[in-house]
Amino acid sequence: MDLPTAFVARLASEYGDDDARAVLATMQASKRTSYWVNPLREGEVPAIGDPVPGLDQVYSVADAREAVVRHPAATTGRIYVVNPSSVLAVTALDPQPGEAVLDLAAAPGGKTLIAAARMRNTGTITAVDAIKSRYYRMRANLERCGATNVHCWLDDGRNLGRRMPKMFDRVLLDAPCSSEARFRAGTPGTFSHWSPRKVRETTRKQRGLIRAAFACLKPGGTLVYCTCSFGRKENEGIVEYLIKREPTARIVPLAWPELTVARACGIDGTVRIHPDATFDGFYVARLTKLLGRDVVQ
Repeated sequence: MDLPTAFVARLASEYGDDDARAVLATMQASKRTSYWVNPLREGEVPAIGDPVPGLDQVYSVADAREAVVRHPAATTGRIYVVNPSSVLAVTALDPQPGEAVLDLAAAPGGKTLIAAARMRNTGTITAVDAIKSRYYRMRANLERCGATNVHCWLDDGRNLGRRMPKMFDRVLLDAPCSSEARFRAGTPGTFSHWSPRKVRETTRKQRGLIRAAFACLKPGGTLVYCTCSFGRKENEGIVEYLIKREPTARIVPLAWPELTVARACGIDGTVRIHPDATFDGFYVARLTKLLGRDVVQ
């Protein structure tokens, strides 16, 4: 096992030895390739793949990544390669036709696209990303896949709290994180960026982003916070940070009993996705902003 020693030790401390071993085992095994069938485009879809239970129009394939990513349906936008854990984030958000939605760290655009499809290209989605290369990739993906209700912004999401206060019915923050769920044993490039110091730096950015996300949310709206990291500091710790500082913030419980990978975790009502051959590790929390008259001091 060549993964960072500090990461392995923290995983065992926070998850327990048995679950930590199970997580680490998935980092050494091959992963299935998953794709979502896009209703905004027409055409043939791959004749390979097994439905992912609990997720509509999501399929996974073993040992056939090239066949999926090079299929004409991927080129035309009829399918979009995405991990099922990311689809769960949009499921938790539950965007509705006609609403105003903010995707605060949106690139490369997969969740934005799935939200646009759920909204049937009505209403508006403001998709924000701060990194220019990722921003242009997002624009190209959304155009290829037929998402026409999306306005793309190149900006640091932490700036939007003061620029667009209380403007959105729903806000999605798939926060920039240490990307621990993407670690692959034997592939140092997947974890060479990681260090305890980097996690601390990322946590500071996540705090600023979730405060901005909450500021942009209308009273009564829905905020989904998620990451592809395993550590409590980047997950439960960020949710606790918001709740302590925002008296109108409340958790709206999530549960996916049909998914064996979905587990309760350190905050009641939030969900941790334990990785397996199909799902990446993920954390999802859903919150709302109380109306002023509902707040009890």
